[in-house]
Amino acid sequence: MAHRKAGGSTSLGRDSRAQRLGVKIFGNQKVKTGNIIIRQRGTKFHAGANVKRCNDDTLMAMADGTVKFVSKKVRSFTGQLVTRQFVSVIKSDKPVEIKFRKTGAKKAGLKLRVHLKTRKAGKKKGPRKPGGKVIISSKNRRHLTAGKGKIR
Repeated sequence: MAHRKAGGSTSLGRDSRAQRLGVKIFGNQKVKTGNIIIRQRGTKFHAGANVKRCNDDTLMAMADGTVKFVSKKVRSFTGQLVTRQFVSVIKSDKPVEIKFRKTGAKKAGLKLRVHLKTRKAGKKKGPRKPGGKVIISSKNRRHLTAGKGKIR
């Protein structure tokens, strides 16, 4: 009888999860108190006005306002001038409202909800079947129909 040798174990074949580092909120974007601006290891970016550096070197906004990135020359501990990048938040008088843009599936979902009388998106879905599915005729599904009225 033919035998197969037992396969040995290997030290390879494992990988760690990505850390999702980097700039989360860019310059001239609005930020609320407590929002994370940058996740980093080490201090590539330094905390400026109204920004706090957390234990893992993450930079966090301490006030509502607009993010600003600035490069400054600072004297190092060795006495040399070194260019460093600082992140600061410029306070705003009005409370900040962050509006998220609808993309992809969220936009498509809005198009599906067509008002039967006014034919405008986002109002009423239409009559329902007993099973819970929405009945929308091909006339009302304008976004799915081609120019000749045929459903794609």
